[in-house]
Amino acid sequence: MIQEQEKQEKIVSMFDNIAPTYDTANRVMSMGVDKSWRRKACDLSYDFYNHKSIEKIVDVACGTGDMMDFWKKRAQKAQIQVDEIIGIDPSVGMVDVARKKYPAFNYHISKATEIPLDDASSDILSITYGIRNVVERKEALEEFNRVLKKDGLVVILEFMKNENPSLLGKIRDFYMNKILPKVGGIISNNLEAYEYLPNSIEDFSTVANMQDELEAAGFEILYTKSFSMDISTLLIARKI
Repeated sequence: MIQEQEKQEKIVSMFDNIAPTYDTANRVMSMGVDKSWRRKACDLSYDFYNHKSIEKIVDVACGTGDMMDFWKKRAQKAQIQVDEIIGIDPSVGMVDVARKKYPAFNYHISKATEIPLDDASSDILSITYGIRNVVERKEALEEFNRVLKKDGLVVILEFMKNENPSLLGKIRDFYMNKILPKVGGIISNNLEAYEYLPNSIEDFSTVANMQDELEAAGFEILYTKSFSMDISTLLIARKI
C-alpha cells in the first residue's frame, strides 16, 4: 500500500513538473490527431446516452482541460444542454493551467479513487490518457461506478498495450519508444517524464483486460475501437 502511494505521488509530481509545456508537447507528438479521437469519443457518447439535457459531466485526470472543452463544444454542436462540467486531477500544476485556459469549468484537486462527488450524481465520466497513470485502477473504476447515475457512461481514451502487434503496430511501438520520448524531452526539458510514457503503456492493460475490469466494476461495454495504427483506443461503457 505504501509503495502504491509513493508510486502515485511520483507520477503526480512528474505531471506538476511538465504542466507548463504539456500542451505544446502533446500537440507536436500527436500531430494534432488526438483532436479527432476526442471528438469521436464525445459524439459517440452523446449518441449512446441520448439525452438532450445533461446535468453533469466529469473529466477525471483532466490535465490541462482540453477534453472538458471538447465535451462543451460537441454538446453545443449537437444542441445538448450540459449544466456542469467538472475536472478532477491530483496535479495542482496541471489544474492551474486548466483554470487559466478554461475558467468557466469547475475543478477539484483529487485522485481518481477519491472523487468528491455524491453517489449517482453524474451522467458521463471520462478519463482520457489518464487511466494508465492510476495505480489503484480497480478502486478507481469502482469509484467511477459510484458517482455515475444508473445508465451513465464511462468513457476511456487510452494508449493500450498490444500483445500481438502487426507491422503497423511495430511501427507505432518504434515511434512511441524511440522518437516520442526524445521530442517530448526536448520540448519539456524533462526526458524522464516522456520516457515514462512508453514504459507506462508497456506496463498497462490490453484492451481485453480493460474490458474485463470494466465489467467487473459494474459496467456493460457498449463500444470499443482502436485508431491510427492502434495508437489510441476508445472504450465506452454503461453503468448497469
